[in-house]
Amino acid sequence: MSPGDARTVRAGRRTVRIQRPGKVLFPGGAGVAEYTKGDLADYYRAVAPWLLPHVRGRPLMLERHPDGVDGPRFMQKNTPDHYPDWIGRAEVAKEGGTVTHVVCDDTATLLFLADQACLTLHRWLSRTDRAGGLDHPDRLVFDLDPPGDDFAAVRQAAGWLRELLDELGLPAAPMTTGSRGLHLVTPLDGRQDFDEVRRFAHEVAEVAESRHPDRLTTAARKSDRGGRLYLDVQRNGYAQTAVAPYTVRALPGAPVAVPLAWEQVDEPGTNARHWTIADAVDQARTEPWAALPVRGRSLNTARSRLATLRGDADIHSDQA
Repeated sequence: MSPGDARTVRAGRRTVRIQRPGKVLFPGGAGVAEYTKGDLADYYRAVAPWLLPHVRGRPLMLERHPDGVDGPRFMQKNTPDHYPDWIGRAEVAKEGGTVTHVVCDDTATLLFLADQACLTLHRWLSRTDRAGGLDHPDRLVFDLDPPGDDFAAVRQAAGWLRELLDELGLPAAPMTTGSRGLHLVTPLDGRQDFDEVRRFAHEVAEVAESRHPDRLTTAARKSDRGGRLYLDVQRNGYAQTAVAPYTVRALPGAPVAVPLAWEQVDEPGTNARHWTIADAVDQARTEPWAALPVRGRSLNTARSRLATLRGDADIHSDQA
């Protein structure tokens, strides 16, 4: 199939046209596989049953690469007028006005976004269709950002943070970012607003840092990290986003952000870019987050426990 061809794909009640499906978005070479726009569309159609539950009702920031990963990148928040009216939208307040984000609720929308060369879906941590609305997140995310590509440091930090969250009575699920590190995701009940959740996350990170000061840091400036792994909690702020589970990253070989079972974190072959669009669906079929509670947890009890731990660690800083 030549890059100039087009094909149509049926998704539920919709038919979506994929323009130039043969266009290369991920060039190959040196042991790295080549993938086209058609490959991207096929992947998103196949992974939709597992991806969509993580993005439904959530405003998205779209990372588009019309000329592939070697070309310009566009971070798109506002929904263009020419997008079909059947694509979901969420109008969100911002300083001086509003912005209307895409909301991806079905496979047809995923395919349309693939046709737009949207490689990565960056999701809000709150939903439009829950009590409290967009001001109240139902996800808490810790981003484990290693120095360089040291995944051994990520693996170790994930274990420490899991132990700490267990002490607080909060479950956490690991996910490769498809780039360098891991995200740990905790479902919340949505009763706290973004400021409260971000403050809590920062205080948890401070306790983790106090326990392992030579290996972990909460320093936002790279120059202050001293080769330590950065516990990034800034994604928990209002209008911030995190990569969605099963989304593709704009890197050679088309790596995918993939949820993991905890035992997989310690497997020797696991790293942030281990899964790609060639095998991420196989991982999805294993339901790695099956043990994660469906109902989100309240932070009330966790905050009381955290206050005790912070007192024991003699931490008295204010907020993030």
